[in-house]
Amino acid sequence: MTEAIVVGGGVAGLVAARDLAKAGVHVVLVEASGTLGGMVRRHTVAGIDLDMAADSFATRTDAVSTLAIELGLGNDVVAPDPGGAWLMTRTGRVAPIPATGLLGIPGSPMAADVLAVVGQGAAFRAQLDSLIPSPVGAGARSLGELVRKRMGARVLDDLVVPIVAGVHSTHPDDLDPDRVAPGLRAALQREGSLARAVLALRERATAGSAVQGIRGGIVRIVDELVRDMETYRVDVRLHTRATAIERAAVEVRGADGTTERLVADHVLSAVPDPHRPAAPTRTGIELVTLVVDQPALDAAPRGTGMLVHPDATGVRAKALTHATAKWPWLADAADGRHVLRLSYATSAADAADVGTSLPIDPRSETGVRATTDATTLLGTPIAPEDVVGAARVLWNGPDGGAAGLADGVVGIGEGSRGRGLAGIVDGTRSAVRGLLGS
Repeated sequence: MTEAIVVGGGVAGLVAARDLAKAGVHVVLVEASGTLGGMVRRHTVAGIDLDMAADSFATRTDAVSTLAIELGLGNDVVAPDPGGAWLMTRTGRVAPIPATGLLGIPGSPMAADVLAVVGQGAAFRAQLDSLIPSPVGAGARSLGELVRKRMGARVLDDLVVPIVAGVHSTHPDDLDPDRVAPGLRAALQREGSLARAVLALRERATAGSAVQGIRGGIVRIVDELVRDMETYRVDVRLHTRATAIERAAVEVRGADGTTERLVADHVLSAVPDPHRPAAPTRTGIELVTLVVDQPALDAAPRGTGMLVHPDATGVRAKALTHATAKWPWLADAADGRHVLRLSYATSAADAADVGTSLPIDPRSETGVRATTDATTLLGTPIAPEDVVGAARVLWNGPDGGAAGLADGVVGIGEGSRGRGLAGIVDGTRSAVRGLLGS
């Protein structure tokens, strides 16, 4: 193995290029845009540097924390405030997220915090999971089908839907349980019930919080990965779009329109094949960030934020993160102000609009919508005049289609190796180890 081409300069591409180059492989990384990092970027609102998208990573594996240690960020891996988040059901009822769940699936269906959300009847139906033979639902094609068969429609709708929609921007009926909850199906067979499977997986997970972050923002991982591109002499080519991805070659087009055929022993791609038959239907995500001066929020009235049922009435946001309640380091940086991040489902955006942070006027339609929703979700009045800075960013939701890569091309990233930062890093490094024979 003497050379590799990596297509895509998001986290998956950067990790793959770094690990290959560190092992002595000559790597060319091509990225269609002029920015590395994909969705992991930084923007500044009211003088505060913030993550533009995800602000945490799952700890079901140690993939991200291990990478952070290798990048010199080990001392800056931090846990969120233990207060936890709340949720809003379809009918507008709000309550803290139950403590013993997995993607909203309760490990203890009759616990008081589950009863507070779904009610006694639905909790009793979920408890019957312990009497249902383990093969029931084990072959479900979706997470939604699995929960519905084991615990009933109410638990699915009131607990799983708002949490999954907030985390994965997708309905549970459209998610493969093996991708979003690895090991859950096997644990169901082993433990005999879905609730006991959830508890077993939680016991096996890394001790502590289900998520962690980086002091200063997740984007610091990208900062260090980009530095390593120079350290390990990766040939990074920005504004270079792959127009054909083959087993041992990539055809690219530069910003000036010229084309070139790059040949390598191995090709790794974090993007789908440019010629796959049809692009999948994608949703969009609008993230509105508010920096507000409102002392009533000092008490964190709804914990670290709120996940919202997609069909809840009276509020348009699908999730709110009270970021300064979630991250003590950010509260220090905000100096008494509060950072609120609201996400909205929208239509897919044009490539030119994705990932661009634009300041907004709190009195504009977007600003008023955000302050109104924040007031409803936090139970605390937030007026446009309380806002000292605001911005919006558009992202496209998960690409639900198969990457369609040619035989011999190594798929990395969300389309091939799993969703979320933890899944992407873990899957990408596993693929690289396979190529290196280690």
